[in-house]
Amino acid sequence: MSIHFDPLRLHGPWAEGFVLERQHTLASRHIGDDSFGHPQFETTRSELGELLNRLKYREDRTALAPIAEAAAEFIGSWGIEFDCLVPMPASRSRTFQPVTEITFSVGALLGRPVLGALIKARETPELKDVFAAEQRLRLLEGAIVASADVQNRHVLLLDDLYRSGATAAVATNALLARGAARVYFLAMTKTRVRS
Repeated sequence: MSIHFDPLRLHGPWAEGFVLERQHTLASRHIGDDSFGHPQFETTRSELGELLNRLKYREDRTALAPIAEAAAEFIGSWGIEFDCLVPMPASRSRTFQPVTEITFSVGALLGRPVLGALIKARETPELKDVFAAEQRLRLLEGAIVASADVQNRHVLLLDDLYRSGATAAVATNALLARGAARVYFLAMTKTRVRS
């Protein structure tokens, strides 16, 4: 199954970076409140955005293969030289970690090893409701560290969702501080930015 994606170049501390699909959500319409008064929405997502939503929030593992295949297809056409993949550390504990699963699937398709070289040095609040990039950077300061496994390596850092780039920047800087020769970055989809 080949899926459509629309890459967008990302600027940051990485050598080169992209988001595979520039629009995770295409439209969202308020349809009322639930019995607890919480707003409910009808959301339309891009093809890749819908697959990622199914994988991340419903643990629908059938979505994993098409996401990994799309990422591997893009990486193959990107023309970068890298020798390992590193998943972004998870923002919260789950029995099924989508970013890790995507990274291992992409690594298998491309014949490259996956290193669990990034760890969270301390807990941080979930950032999905923190919209200001500067505030996100403050909350993440010193929260992600890298292992020496990346020394002198060309690393492809993978993440599922890209919002402000704060988490990716902190992770990239941690990899470079531990001696990575070069870091490339790829996120699957880009979320809408609210302020």
